[in-house]
Amino acid sequence: MTVQSQLRVYNTLTRKQESFKPIREGRVNLFVCGPTVYDVSHIGHAKTYVAYDIVARYLRWKGFSVFFVMNITDIDDKIINRAHEGSENPLRLADRYARLFYKDMKDMRVDCINLYPKASDHIPEIIGQIEGLIEKGLAYRVDSGDVYFDVTKFPGYGKLSRQRIEDLVVHRVDPNPLKRNPADFVLWKSQKQGEIAWDSPWGKGRPGWHIEDTAMTVTYFGPTYDIHGGGTDLIFPHHEAEIAQAEGLTGKEPLAKYWLHTGLLNIRGQEMHKTLKNIVPIQEAISKVGVDALRVFYASTHYRSPVDYTEEALVQASSLARRFSRAYELLVLASARPPKIREDEEVLRKDLEDTRAEFFLAMNDDFNTPGALTAYIKIVGLAEKLGENPGKVGLEVRRSLEELGSILGVLQVDAASKENSLELVNLLLELRTELRLRGEYQLSDKIRDRLSSIGIVVEDSLPQKKSIGQHQVQRKKP
Repeated sequence: MTVQSQLRVYNTLTRKQESFKPIREGRVNLFVCGPTVYDVSHIGHAKTYVAYDIVARYLRWKGFSVFFVMNITDIDDKIINRAHEGSENPLRLADRYARLFYKDMKDMRVDCINLYPKASDHIPEIIGQIEGLIEKGLAYRVDSGDVYFDVTKFPGYGKLSRQRIEDLVVHRVDPNPLKRNPADFVLWKSQKQGEIAWDSPWGKGRPGWHIEDTAMTVTYFGPTYDIHGGGTDLIFPHHEAEIAQAEGLTGKEPLAKYWLHTGLLNIRGQEMHKTLKNIVPIQEAISKVGVDALRVFYASTHYRSPVDYTEEALVQASSLARRFSRAYELLVLASARPPKIREDEEVLRKDLEDTRAEFFLAMNDDFNTPGALTAYIKIVGLAEKLGENPGKVGLEVRRSLEELGSILGVLQVDAASKENSLELVNLLLELRTELRLRGEYQLSDKIRDRLSSIGIVVEDSLPQKKSIGQHQVQRKKP
């Protein structure tokens, strides 16, 4: 089977799948809208961030140099309101939750992100962009001191969400009667009593949400870059506003060549959202089922599709993750023995080659992780089929489990831990043999039973001193 070499991605801007070709050969600039840090992050957030982590992992596997930026929104009404409730400085509160978010991402193995810029660190860039938009006639100040973007002055407004200005739903979040048009969005908010604020040409105030992201992307990527990602809930108004601001200011388009959007996570028919108080915090889910299970759960659904959170789905994902680990550990243990020739080795090698091709065909099809996961499960099945005599092909299967598992992030391989585990099993088996030689069968049987409890089955042959390479050792079937 021939692997499809060209990666194709679905572009929300064009509403079709396109061949992926970055602006600069060999380099990809990727921006994903990060969290507003006023509370702990939940597994709905994790779905989006794991999806883009897999995107970045695969792009790097294909040889691209990926610069992955995820912003931190640390200036926002929600942050100010939460800080006011606890009589806490808003930036201090935001920093506290940002640190918890970094831990969430580390624990979830979302480790492809190069930079987490904060909005509060980019106030000069934000003010500079607003000044530029006013100079171009795209923005205006009202008597209250607020500054708005005039959507009627940007002909492309609505092209991402496929909406016409006259059909847009009135922005109920900001019904300021001083606005020229109901759909105009705020760039700078004048200070209200007790609120955090910065000096600006329009008086003390703070930035609007949309301009924060634009200031960061233009700062780090320039006027146009490769991929912009986020949840489908951000297409309008957030991403639409980003396009209007950046393209209106720089005169260059597109802001992002490819717009990718993830489906949302639902629970009991509703979007998981802090305002609905139906969230499952990331750390709670990790404690309950583990990281491997969560990543398998997310990979089981295409990133663009919504997913329903159920206990049953997590249990299934957890069972599958344990199966991956057992199959891999079996190959690690078997690798300590000299390989024996298998008559079916060439057939197995061909199966492995074809299944790897299926994996990459799926990933090249808009990062189709369900298809890739199906192929990965087939390779796990090959590992299980090899049993205690994997032959020479066993090493190839093991390397494939490591390589493809690292793309999906569903198999944690710690080389030091792996070798230590192997040494420990060898030591226990040698100790057990010594006990059997001395006739201490009760204690040797206890060691055998404990090994069996963790999935390592020992079948005794002649009572003589052996290493793991001489014992009949195999993993229990799941």
